[in-house]
Amino acid sequence: MLGLGPEEWAAVALSLKVAFTATLVSLPLAIWVAHLLARKSFRGKQVLNALVHLPLILPPVVTGYLLLLTFNAQAPLGAALAQIGIVFSFRWTGAVLAAGIMAFPLMVRAIRLGFEAVDPKLEEAATTLGASPWRAFATVTLPLSLPSVVAGAVLAFAKAMGEFGATITFVASIPGETRTLPSAIYAFLQVPGAEGPAIRLTVVAIFIAVSALLISEWLAARAARR
Repeated sequence: MLGLGPEEWAAVALSLKVAFTATLVSLPLAIWVAHLLARKSFRGKQVLNALVHLPLILPPVVTGYLLLLTFNAQAPLGAALAQIGIVFSFRWTGAVLAAGIMAFPLMVRAIRLGFEAVDPKLEEAATTLGASPWRAFATVTLPLSLPSVVAGAVLAFAKAMGEFGATITFVASIPGETRTLPSAIYAFLQVPGAEGPAIRLTVVAIFIAVSALLISEWLAARAARR
């Protein structure tokens, strides 16, 4: 398909692996944070909201540099994690971390809108019938918000697929290890006469992004009808 070579396929496969893992790992935390922001009143709520959306405001290179300072082998946290076998810098797991952080705000925002659209009286009715707050959330709020949850996950997946600045700053562009689809496009553009692979990967990136946006819009429209 599209005449992709082994190196190009490796970049696409790695990007899919990174984006899927980042989305899957981030989703439970995003649901919890979105529910806090949508339903709870507490001191520091606006601070939490600002921190969640900070990756959207900061330049991606700054986010990647902060990750590098925090998780490199000489940093206290990075060294402590390395002792138990968890390494992020210059590994594909670091690409997952960078992509997850950059996509997290989009996921939280979409899920939060879904929670806010659910009438709190439905949860109150469930609790008056004997359901615990957790059960009311799991049986009422979450099912009604499911299209928004899926839409947020799809948007986050698309963002993770296209993440470049934070990823290349944090984990560089190592073929077969951290060279994701955007990094591969950039690398091919630096080589004279390698426009063909760059164009083919660009087509793949556009296809994935458009598909994700269409799925997200369809889910949002379905949620609105409900």
